[in-house]
Amino acid sequence: MAALIALRPGLRTRLCYTTRIHRGRKGERKSFSERDYIALIDSVHQQLRAPIILVWDRLNTHISAAMRDLIAARTWLTVFLLPGYAPDLNPVEAVWSQVKRSLANLCAGSLDRLAALVRNRLKSLQYRTPTLDGFIAETGLHLEPP
Repeated sequence: MAALIALRPGLRTRLCYTTRIHRGRKGERKSFSERDYIALIDSVHQQLRAPIILVWDRLNTHISAAMRDLIAARTWLTVFLLPGYAPDLNPVEAVWSQVKRSLANLCAGSLDRLAALVRNRLKSLQYRTPTLDGFIAETGLHLEPP
């Protein structure tokens, strides 16, 4: 799963996400690639129709040379990196915590069923703007210009 919380003045806060199921096939990538992340960012850019300022953690895929090249090709994208290990500054960590908590003590039965439940939880969070705003407020980051 990969997600971001998007803010645009005058519009509701949005949760944008994508999921991937790893089935253990030979040669199948287990994690998101730079292209997967940039596809998510491109789709958010299409939805918001505005430049994006992205605040990102330092996951190795986020800071790779390939990602730097993909970011440089997008004039509408500005990236700021969080300190080395700072999950308390990343509002998406609260999204994952909320989703995991809602799945506690659940036996899905299959990988496809688990994926469907996760997508359902993420979709329900998309419509809970006050909750998303709370996740941002928990970080203590000021989003208004000084």
